[in-house]
Amino acid sequence: MRAILITLCCLVMLQGSAHAADSIALKHGAHRAGKRTDADMQRWREHGLGQFVHWGVYAIPGGHWEGKYYPGAAEWIRSWREMPKKAYDNLYKQFNPTDFDARRWAKQAKDMGAKYVIFTTKHHDGFCLWPSKYTKYTVAGTPYKSDIVGQIVSAYTAEGIDVHLYFSIIDWSHKGYRSAPPQTPKERAAYEEFKAFTANQLEELLTAYPAIKGLWFDGSWDKAWVEQSPWVDTLGMKLRAMHPGLIIGSRFRADEYGKRHYDTNGNLIDDYDQTWERDIPESISALKGNDWDCAMTIPENQWGYHSEWKGYVKTSADLLEMLVRCVAMDGNLVVNFGPDGRGSIRPEEAAIAREMGEWMQANGEAIYGASHAALKQQGWGYFTKKGDKLYAAVFNRPVSNLLSIEFPRDAALPVKAYFLADGKPVEIVDAGRNKRNSRLYKLAIPPEYVASKPFVIVIETLQSAEAEEGYQQAKT
Repeated sequence: MRAILITLCCLVMLQGSAHAADSIALKHGAHRAGKRTDADMQRWREHGLGQFVHWGVYAIPGGHWEGKYYPGAAEWIRSWREMPKKAYDNLYKQFNPTDFDARRWAKQAKDMGAKYVIFTTKHHDGFCLWPSKYTKYTVAGTPYKSDIVGQIVSAYTAEGIDVHLYFSIIDWSHKGYRSAPPQTPKERAAYEEFKAFTANQLEELLTAYPAIKGLWFDGSWDKAWVEQSPWVDTLGMKLRAMHPGLIIGSRFRADEYGKRHYDTNGNLIDDYDQTWERDIPESISALKGNDWDCAMTIPENQWGYHSEWKGYVKTSADLLEMLVRCVAMDGNLVVNFGPDGRGSIRPEEAAIAREMGEWMQANGEAIYGASHAALKQQGWGYFTKKGDKLYAAVFNRPVSNLLSIEFPRDAALPVKAYFLADGKPVEIVDAGRNKRNSRLYKLAIPPEYVASKPFVIVIETLQSAEAEEGYQQAKT
């Protein structure tokens, strides 16, 4: 027996050594193990709901050119073979969004319940919505002239909404930009100019708009950029030194082996996982314990303004369900809006914002600062948790009006339940135990309770013996 035990111990030690040996020493991989624990990141973590705004000169054609329909994402129309590059590159001379009012946008976002906004400073076309001194291709050269980024930062900050600035690494307007690694001395020199230009613009944004909370990068998948990992890593550290607390997602850089989002050792690069664009994980285990958010469009894949939406368009109920699903897995949902060339948010988007806001007004307690509840998911909806309260968000009301809940052994048990919107009580029915010795309960929705929208039931809990007595008192 002793020999067997010694052999088993040796095997465990060997497995541990093999696991350690699998790790590779990285200079430019993840610089931190686990989540950030500072106040800035905790604030981001508790937002729950955010707004994304894609806006630029691509809003002028709005997905059409000379009567032809562009089937792709509207902000990519310059890459369309039917779109003359010279014609697109001169659209900025028409950019005069006289309907734009940053304060109106910010008020609408606040009424929707958004706690942060991600705003496009420039997309892949390179057109800058701030008066950058490093290029003439900016809002300063348009009929509108005024600094749009500055207005956004000021208006949203005044409403208590944190601002994160979107920045595209791809820049079709810069002669040094390329997607493939440069090969000749001339190409390498041009790409060095592009790198310096990119760094200058990022430092310019942090200097001009110190109130922002983070940078949201796009277009970082090009092999030319991926191969610059040492330089990009150094740039990132410089940006963080300039702006303590700065939040950067996982799509800014790669490690020295070309791995993006997660480094060669499987650790998250930078502050939160950005791989869930227009996608939500099936379970929290897929997230590996990392912070994350999901950026979601309202039509299937339209970010910038497209005047013609085709296919399925999400409703406010769809987006609210996605929101609760995200928060139930410790994430945030960011809903995208694409204003038109005049600076107006389209009526369909405004209606969705209003409907989401009405729901958040009544049920936001189940979202803001809430987190994953370690309970088995049920077909009727999702759980979130805050302190000793559980929130049951009901999207599929059972015909029986009974919501099943399973509490694992040693979990805090329910003693009181009520509707979050109006405080009316909900009966808790003890349904006994199952084979796993979990405690089973039913929440009895009154048959006369009418709800045209998803609703939330608050469940107050107490631990073990306290719960037994408290539950008996709650029934009387």
